[in-house]
Amino acid sequence: MDMGIWQIMGADDDELLGKIHCGEDFGKEGEHGTSSSWKWRLVIAYDGTQYLGWQWQPKGGSVQYMIEDALMKVTRCTRKDLLVVAASRTDAGVHAWGQVAHFVTPFCFERLDRLHLSLNGILPQDIRIREIAAAQPNFHARYYAHKKMYHYTVYVAAVMDPCQRFYAWHVRESLNIGAMTEAAQFFVGVHDFTTFANSSKDSVQRDLAREILSFNIVDEAPILRFEVEGTGFFYKQVRNMVSLLLEVGKGILPPRSVCDLLASHDRTKLARVCVTAPPQGLCLISVSYDEIFLAAPRKFHLESTHHLHHV
Repeated sequence: MDMGIWQIMGADDDELLGKIHCGEDFGKEGEHGTSSSWKWRLVIAYDGTQYLGWQWQPKGGSVQYMIEDALMKVTRCTRKDLLVVAASRTDAGVHAWGQVAHFVTPFCFERLDRLHLSLNGILPQDIRIREIAAAQPNFHARYYAHKKMYHYTVYVAAVMDPCQRFYAWHVRESLNIGAMTEAAQFFVGVHDFTTFANSSKDSVQRDLAREILSFNIVDEAPILRFEVEGTGFFYKQVRNMVSLLLEVGKGILPPRSVCDLLASHDRTKLARVCVTAPPQGLCLISVSYDEIFLAAPRKFHLESTHHLHHV
């Protein structure tokens, strides 16, 4: 193990291992199927520019790969032991401020503040652990999420700000904000999003109905931000919705074209009128859970271990 990790933690190997492990058991019916596993919840922010998305890749280059590498160095657990799962498998180039993930260890951490400091000391500067907390044994970052918020940023100007090139889609044409706002409201509610879901393993033979809770457009010229919250999203769904709204904003399509395309249940019809928006404008802002899933585990002793540590 890299001794720099332990120096970050302020202890040598043996001393640190004694400080981060404790013997209390709250992990019954955990991921390992035994009473000796503990589950932890992470809130993660990252700049996705240099990564191949969240999902683990055999040759590296993904956010999950970097997170697991840091966890393996600190915990000395294998990837198979850690069982890292995220709420959203963001695509290459997509960013996150509030990605949520969970992982499992066969021991309890006594000091989450030390773990937090160590992980951020190992990770590259474009990935940060914002929060770490003990999780309920049955908590699942992906399956228990009940809503997610995404923002998509567009830079509307004749000349692109070079500082925004990795975080916004450049659009040169002037846009009708009112028409786009009207069109966005047709997405709100429960709909079959077949038209807006690119094909993936997740979308095959699945119910493609989802609920959009809100869809707002914030004009901070030259920045235009599309803020969408829903119970779940399919592969490239947000980027496809934003792209269609921009066609409405340019006056190429009427606002009610959203209704017609939703009703068609035909992805090829959308492809005829717009392209998928590029990934760099998209950011996962937050993932929400029922409070019952965020409570401290029943047998977790707050006296010896921080339930939540954040920066």
